[in-house]
Amino acid sequence: MMRRILGLSVVAAMLCVASSALAAPGVSMRWQVCSGEGAGAGALANRTFACASNIGSNTLVFSFELPADVLQVSGNELVVDFLSQAASMPTWWDFKNVGTCRTGSLAVNVAFDANNVVCVDWAQGLSGAGLGAWGSGTPQLDGTVDPSLVSQHRRLTMALAVPPSGLQDLVTATEYFSCNVSINNLKTVNTTCTGCLEPICIVFNSLRVTTPPVNGQPINDVIIGNASSAGSNIVTWQGTGPDCQLVPTKNKTWGQVKALYR
Repeated sequence: MMRRILGLSVVAAMLCVASSALAAPGVSMRWQVCSGEGAGAGALANRTFACASNIGSNTLVFSFELPADVLQVSGNELVVDFLSQAASMPTWWDFKNVGTCRTGSLAVNVAFDANNVVCVDWAQGLSGAGLGAWGSGTPQLDGTVDPSLVSQHRRLTMALAVPPSGLQDLVTATEYFSCNVSINNLKTVNTTCTGCLEPICIVFNSLRVTTPPVNGQPINDVIIGNASSAGSNIVTWQGTGPDCQLVPTKNKTWGQVKALYR
């Protein structure tokens, strides 16, 4: 039986945010469409896939709202946790590292949806994005996950940046689009990459809004580790998944995570 992680403050209710008026400073994540656009526009808290095709992809959209204005923003750094209901993460989800079952099936991009009426591209089309890490089994990647859950857990880290000439002044009361994560369906059918139908819980752990360092120190950076609204930082794959409260929602050792980008 899964054990609860000490110090956890996740609100695990799977509530769809229908309007940005319900949002507050924090992070949000939905399938297919930016959270602030609402369920009516296609923002989904759960993604169901019949796992009967190798064609197509599934997109996670990440966004955030600041607790205070931040000037000269240079980038975002994101931490996302995945937890399987199975005793270990299925091989269908082994898709970043060389030699794993679905190498190359995970990608990050900054393609902003021009149909958005609520979410705003914080970088105004100037950012680039890259994957930092995907895995488990190290202090940096396991965070505060209960040791008994390590085999069921994966952590994704990503980083975005704009050029020095593209620094942005960001304000409160605005939901900013950060990036998309695309998970394609290659090697789903007639393959040894099993577990596509296994329920998964995904938690948007934290986002760091970065600014140019002063004397080498990131003194003006802002870390956001709470949901904008109840459940806005949680989605599921294939319906009701494992207990999302078993996933830590705020990284306590950001310095360790930073090391993943070096």
